[in-house]
Amino acid sequence: QVQLVESGGGLVQAGGSLRLSCVASGSIGSINDMGWYRQAPGKQRELVARISRGGNSNYEDSVKGRFTISRDNAKNTVYLQMNSLKPEDTAVYFCNAEIRRLYTYDYLAKWGQGTQVTVSS
Repeated sequence: QVQLVESGGGLVQAGGSLRLSCVASGSIGSINDMGWYRQAPGKQRELVARISRGGNSNYEDSVKGRFTISRDNAKNTVYLQMNSLKPEDTAVYFCNAEIRRLYTYDYLAKWGQGTQVTVSS
């Protein structure tokens, strides 16, 4: 079994900060790209940020300069530091990772259960 578990969401006032964490566990062979997505009520899930195993990252335009994605490969963990939060950032944030399980060849997309981020005015 391979699981992704997010944590760090919560309620914060506009202008505040949160740090999300996502830990992969189980029979993991290796992890390729990891990323954060979010889904607001009535909207489609959208990419927030992604980071490669080597540390190359990309961001959705609206979060550039405010959010920072990072990872610790030794801990199978990806982080999302969110600063200067806006009400528009309110959403359920999901962790995603391309994971190869032990004794397999192919990478498969895995999703966490999501963590709620609510930014009040």
